[in-house]
Amino acid sequence: MFVRFVGFVSERVPRWLYRVSLMMKPQVVFVLGGPGAGKGTQCSKIIENYNYTHLSAGDLLRAEKAREGSECGQLIAKYFKEGKIVPAEITIDLLKRAMEETMKKDEKKFRFLIDGFPRNEDNHQGWNSVMDGKADVKFVLFFDCTNEVCIDRCLERGKSSGRPDDNRESLPKRIQTFLQSTRPIIDLYQTQGKVRTVDASRSVDEVFTDVKTILDKEG
Repeated sequence: MFVRFVGFVSERVPRWLYRVSLMMKPQVVFVLGGPGAGKGTQCSKIIENYNYTHLSAGDLLRAEKAREGSECGQLIAKYFKEGKIVPAEITIDLLKRAMEETMKKDEKKFRFLIDGFPRNEDNHQGWNSVMDGKADVKFVLFFDCTNEVCIDRCLERGKSSGRPDDNRESLPKRIQTFLQSTRPIIDLYQTQGKVRTVDASRSVDEVFTDVKTILDKEG
């Protein structure tokens, strides 16, 4: 709880945290799609053209896995190897910290693309529990792509990405996880009228043309 007095902020409260409390709530767009659907590529193009900050749940988890002294690094590595979804509390904590740090540096940076989250019901419920009233989810940007195209793209990406999960052993598990766990979350948001679907099987520029149309309309 913030302690506030007339004319000054209690010294017990860090001044940057007090400033964050007065800022606009984070405005969030969830970016979802199967592995290799082009989420990261399109997010890169979005931030070049729009005032969004891109937060990749996968990148944050990979960074935490590699961080020396991480308490959950080994656990994250285990889930990655098995093609499973990392527990919600870990991912949400990393996302929350990343948003707070971004807004601390620049209070105008309150619009976020959260790529690869929520990936299952645990993620969805965890977000609602932790972030309810603290962030506004504007809509879900869903990159729809066939399994075959996703697998081909990941295998090609794996030749240079260095990602340990871009391989023939992990990919079928990742696709199955997406279909069983993430697709129902997309369907749930669809019933709320919050999903904007893009055919991601086309070229990068063709896909981005549709993305621009959506973002220009949503404001």
